[in-house]
Amino acid sequence: MIKSAVIAVGGNALIRAGEKGSILEQIANARRISKAIVTLIQSGLHLAVTHGNGPQVGAQLLRSERAAGQVYEQSLDVCVAATQGEIGYILQQALQLELQLAGLSMPVTTILTQVVVRDDDPAFRNPTKPIGPFYSRPAAEERIRQYGWDMIEDSSRGYRRVVPSPDPIDIVEAEVIRRVIDQGILVVAAGGGGIPVVREGGLLRGVDAVIDKDRASMLLAIELAADLLVFSTDADHVYLHFKQPGQRALELVRLEEIRRHHQAGEFPPGSMGPKVEAAMNFLDSGGRKAIITSLDNLADAVLGGAGTQIIP
Repeated sequence: MIKSAVIAVGGNALIRAGEKGSILEQIANARRISKAIVTLIQSGLHLAVTHGNGPQVGAQLLRSERAAGQVYEQSLDVCVAATQGEIGYILQQALQLELQLAGLSMPVTTILTQVVVRDDDPAFRNPTKPIGPFYSRPAAEERIRQYGWDMIEDSSRGYRRVVPSPDPIDIVEAEVIRRVIDQGILVVAAGGGGIPVVREGGLLRGVDAVIDKDRASMLLAIELAADLLVFSTDADHVYLHFKQPGQRALELVRLEEIRRHHQAGEFPPGSMGPKVEAAMNFLDSGGRKAIITSLDNLADAVLGGAGTQIIP
């Protein structure tokens, strides 16, 4: 029986396609997220909630760079910490409201979470993680000239800034998160993949990077010994031959089958690849089930079998 889960909310769930990303829009979207999460709590699941921060951390970094010379600049790790607080605050309020409306008495807290990476990770020499908004080609070229950004074309929707995305190896606050959940408190943690830090002589030092939130969520689920790991994204399912003739949704799929599809190149690194890889690693480490689905289908996927269900 599934008793515990980590729910990873996609980075664009708070700022949906076509929105400007205002705080009011993010609050409204947080309500949608929270309704689904409260439904899962009502079913008896013990949860930790993680979230992305791609749009928000890009905006935070841009504010810092544009205000340079007038106020102090923020490094990328500090920008990640700032967005953990910002998004955690928005989600906490929405979750508290939905819990109250459901007649549930459950405290909610956000834990600023540091995630350890290796200082010699190859990602620091090869930035790949998209952050911030999409730009046209001329606008992207201007920012390369003006700010020295690394930029790539992202999913045919325009150009985005990319930053290093090293692999997470340890979650500093994992034991704290576990103790808080054991007290019956709903936890928002590892926001945006966690604040990237490296170990130096037993101490921690922040580094300029953004950790992939799917990999960090997987690592948190393993360290918490969760039964279930759920990725909420833009798509209802994982698809074979995505946007090609013969497109087919995967529904209930075993680990070895989805591994074969992954090895055949079905899931691109800039799209579904990180989620599928994280799901496979979670199951390889003893997890009982991983689910990939849309936010709208989140509750139905966990409680009723919608979305892509991956089992050992």
